[in-house]
Amino acid sequence: MFVIKFSVCIDALYHHKDFNESVINGKESGYSTIEFWSWWDKDLESLEKILKEEEVEVSIFCTKFISLVDSTARQDYLNGLKESIEAAKRLNCHKLISQVGQELPNVSRQEQKQSVIDGLKACVPILEQENITLMVEPLNLEVDHPGYFLSESEEAFDIIKQVGSKHIKILYDIYHQQITEGNIIATIEKNIDLIGHFHAAGTPGRHELDNGELNYNQIFHAIDQTGYQGYVGLEYFPKGDPAVGLKRLLELKR
Repeated sequence: MFVIKFSVCIDALYHHKDFNESVINGKESGYSTIEFWSWWDKDLESLEKILKEEEVEVSIFCTKFISLVDSTARQDYLNGLKESIEAAKRLNCHKLISQVGQELPNVSRQEQKQSVIDGLKACVPILEQENITLMVEPLNLEVDHPGYFLSESEEAFDIIKQVGSKHIKILYDIYHQQITEGNIIATIEKNIDLIGHFHAAGTPGRHELDNGELNYNQIFHAIDQTGYQGYVGLEYFPKGDPAVGLKRLLELKR
């Protein structure tokens, strides 16, 4: 049994389905907190309305996908962050997800890493002013995101330490990190102060949490023991009816 709080990633669990209807379906399955990927392709006015009517909250969503490894794109990144913050304010959301971009050819890894650090440092005054926390997400290279710059958790945590702001943390995606390196529980326990959000999916396959090699009951219990108070985002592609898997997970939680 565990007490983890979940948010449902609508763009994943209800892929290619009507967004607002999916919010309602998630609520009917017992989940009153959602997250999603992109905000710029959604009708925010309509979303505001459905959130209020259904009494659903938004835990997190993505900033615009602009590279942090490319220092020449920094102003574009900051502009995209400001636009994303305005969307977050409309939805009463205080956390945003950031990817760092694809690795650049003919540029040293250290130079790209420094660009990420410098870019995140440039975000800090904006985040502090708006009381927003930005989550940097490492992704696996082997299955889903070949060529992405940041995959290993040790390097990701080092970047966050060098930025040195409570407004910038890591989104620790259990699915991605199991593929990249494993050692999930020990890594979480060691670095929990640098983690601001989790994602979860069954591995391999990225399906329901009870479909794969990971013991999520043990993982969630370990996260509970750290005192973590944030959300775990359910970011998977269901093999069947989303409601069935979501209700099954609530039964496991009890």
